[in-house]
Amino acid sequence: MAAHFLSRARLRQDASVAAIAPQLLPDEDSARANAAHRLIWSLFAGDAQAERCFLFRETQAPGRLGERATFMVLSDRPPDANHPVMEVETKPFAPVLAPGDRLQFSLRANATVTRNDTNGRLKRHDVVMDALTRAGIPAGARAEKRRAVIYEAGLDWLTRQGEKAGFRPVISTFADADDDDDDLGSPMRIDGYNRWSFARLGPKGSISVLDFDGLLEVTDPQLFLAQLGKGFGRAKAYGCGLMLIRRA
Repeated sequence: MAAHFLSRARLRQDASVAAIAPQLLPDEDSARANAAHRLIWSLFAGDAQAERCFLFRETQAPGRLGERATFMVLSDRPPDANHPVMEVETKPFAPVLAPGDRLQFSLRANATVTRNDTNGRLKRHDVVMDALTRAGIPAGARAEKRRAVIYEAGLDWLTRQGEKAGFRPVISTFADADDDDDDLGSPMRIDGYNRWSFARLGPKGSISVLDFDGLLEVTDPQLFLAQLGKGFGRAKAYGCGLMLIRRA
């Protein structure tokens, strides 16, 4: 894995920053994702020709107890430590992993699948809508099936990502038939299915977002670390794709 840096970036507590915080980061999900993209870009300003060198995710939104908007950022060069509106803490990111290591992880991803349409052209679909459609579930019956489909389609997508990127999700080998927990008998949580719309993507321009939290096992450290730096899924410019890990 090439040199990377992991940073925590938070809006400053200054009164002047607090006054403009709603403009910097609007409440509505799509507008917030777009604004966050621009805000994180500003941490790497200086070279107008530079390509995006980072992945990011908002990990803390402001709440009643005075929390500040907080982002984790993985980048191939350090961000500006003297940013005018953000406090930034940065450290080198160089985990040492071996086959069989188990990691707790959290991932927000735009999970998609590509299929041929009726004209034989490749078209991208989000995995949940694709699964609902292919299962032939009518629109009126989808609400009651959605939770299970989100989990199954999300886990299938994550498993395929792992096959290419040197890891496998760790799933329980048993489930209590009377257990009605959200994890469906597994340590893996897959939810948060939301759709964000962006004007720049056109009238039908939207992305779907899934949140994954659970346990994985490293099967190929080199492959895994390489993909960790690149991110998982699409829509990385909007805060998707960064997998946060820690030792289990």
